[in-house]
Amino acid sequence: MAELRSTPIAGLLEIFPKVFHDSRGYFFESFRQDWFTKEGINENWVQDNQSFSQKGTVRGLHFQVAPFSQAKLVRVITGKVLDVAVDVRKDSPTFGKHFSAILDGSLNNLLYIPAGFAHGFSVLEDAIFSYKCSDYYHKASEGGILWNDPALGIDWQVTDPIISEKDQLWMTLEEFKNHSNGGI
Repeated sequence: MAELRSTPIAGLLEIFPKVFHDSRGYFFESFRQDWFTKEGINENWVQDNQSFSQKGTVRGLHFQVAPFSQAKLVRVITGKVLDVAVDVRKDSPTFGKHFSAILDGSLNNLLYIPAGFAHGFSVLEDAIFSYKCSDYYHKASEGGILWNDPALGIDWQVTDPIISEKDQLWMTLEEFKNHSNGGI
């Protein structure tokens, strides 16, 4: 059993699985399809990804454009990250709004991010990050929003962030909004 919590942005869900501890350690279900079915969510998970990042790293804000848009189910295996989802669905009443949650390997919590969101995270403690995707990675459909766009005002909770060159070159939210290359 898991506790699913709605967020202020429609479609985003925080998930807190029931963890069973005993003298040997712990056990929990990190994924169950019925969690989503009960919420009316029908994702076909096709790819699992895992990364390691050192403290101070910022990754994102990434998305893929339609028809290769991805929903994601993200969690931290070890460590702690600030996970961020930005609504980039152009017809959404919460377009441009973001939600952040701390994913903590000691809590085993997850965040469900539907297609139509840019996603990123900052690493608060060295972390192994794992996520399911509803579509395969498709390089030609890759896009992003500038991680430090002042219009978003995201507090990444890290000083002197370690950022890839690619992530420093994404467009601003305003540029994305005015871009005519379809939606995500």
